[in-house]
Amino acid sequence: MMVADQRHVSVLGPEAVAMLQPRDGGIYIDATFGAGGYSRLILDTPGTRVIGIDRDRTAIAAGLDLVEQAGGRLTLVEDRFSELAEVCAAQGLAGVDGVVMDVGVSSMQLDQAGRGFSFRQDGPLDMRMGGDGPTAADVVARAGERELADVIYIFGEERHSRGVARAIVAARKEQPITTTRELANIVGRVVRSKPNEIHPATRTFQALRILVNEELDELELALSAAERVLNPGGRLAVVSFHSLEDRIVKTFLAERSKMGGGSRHLPEIAQLPPSFQPLMRRPVTAGETEISANPRARSAKLRAAERTEAPVHAAAGPPSWPKLADVMRGG
Repeated sequence: MMVADQRHVSVLGPEAVAMLQPRDGGIYIDATFGAGGYSRLILDTPGTRVIGIDRDRTAIAAGLDLVEQAGGRLTLVEDRFSELAEVCAAQGLAGVDGVVMDVGVSSMQLDQAGRGFSFRQDGPLDMRMGGDGPTAADVVARAGERELADVIYIFGEERHSRGVARAIVAARKEQPITTTRELANIVGRVVRSKPNEIHPATRTFQALRILVNEELDELELALSAAERVLNPGGRLAVVSFHSLEDRIVKTFLAERSKMGGGSRHLPEIAQLPPSFQPLMRRPVTAGETEISANPRARSAKLRAAERTEAPVHAAAGPPSWPKLADVMRGG
């Protein structure tokens, strides 16, 4: 049995891994490796094998010690979690027994000022989980005012999105916005907060991070990929941290767990049997003890389901939210 490393405890980690029911000989995907919290818990069951995926090269490098400790039972792959089916194929795996995902930015990334995820420490306005693609600074420099407002409203659920976008466009005419503190100060002049409320820039930073990393698209693709790679009886567990992510997970599992595919208008279409069986009626949330130790756990929700023997369902049509490529065309 592995000795668990106490330096990092994943939010709802024991609950999520318990849903997977790890067993000797089972193969599991930790689709968002991060600091390795879920992987450690899975590897504590003797005979398990884990494929850890992360698009963040620093997370992969930091996990090499755990690879050594695991004695051949842990493989780390630098990739997006939307590519987990391709990762499985490259590892020679026809199917796996469980997939766990922790959606969104990690505490490790938030704590690194140089990554530009947080306004609590000044740093370059980057926000990329990987090392490729446009930065948040590129977005605020090139996006049109209307596009910026849409991004901040849809991804950040910010009621003052138009005012924030207008302030960003006005400020960038004076000088480039290149640091987290500069952006936070601009937003703070538009959005006011009362004592004990979240920082005025929180929603705008969330929106830009989601756009830069195409997080919602990645999540939808990853859920569909998990459906393809899970063996019958294999389990999917997803921890999300805000309403947009949770809504995607909830909708995906609801659609895959009901009879569907036909209608009274198109009766010739055969109805597809459910590809997932939900393991809970309501999401699991963190208890007060975990929340007091890690305030980020307050918004966490865990949903889980078990793969049936039914065929994979067809992927849904493209979502209507803003796309990074479109936003970067400028206004």
